[in-house]
Amino acid sequence: MSQDDQPEVAVLASISAEFIEALHRMIPQLSPGTPLPSREQLEAVIGCSSNTLLSARVKGMTTGTLTLTMLIAPTGITGWIGDVVVDTMIRGKGIGERLVREAIAIAESKGAKYVDLSSRPAREAANRLYQRIGFEKRETNYYRYLLRHE
Repeated sequence: MSQDDQPEVAVLASISAEFIEALHRMIPQLSPGTPLPSREQLEAVIGCSSNTLLSARVKGMTTGTLTLTMLIAPTGITGWIGDVVVDTMIRGKGIGERLVREAIAIAESKGAKYVDLSSRPAREAANRLYQRIGFEKRETNYYRYLLRHE
């Protein structure tokens, strides 16, 4: 990747049409079948004080994103990284690493004692990236209770 192709990672303060279009292209790459978020849903994400939505851009195009959520609990402050996705057309160029490292730096600046994330085993490249950055695989049961909204 040339100097001009280096990703610019920034916190999103507003939602652009270009970001929505890029996210609608990338979310199916992350999780096929997941409903695509509306502008209102994305504005709610950035409007929530516990969330930080990061965007990576190369040559003016959104190429990756992640959401950092901070949790303040009686046991301390922690960070959660979710919805990490880099466009398949440009993976392997360090964009995911830049996003994750920026999220870690933000969490640390907000007093987090650790940052968690999860990744499906089939996402082998992503898992290698997280381990290379310093994340440790934990032996835990991660559960989900699906709420039905009508």
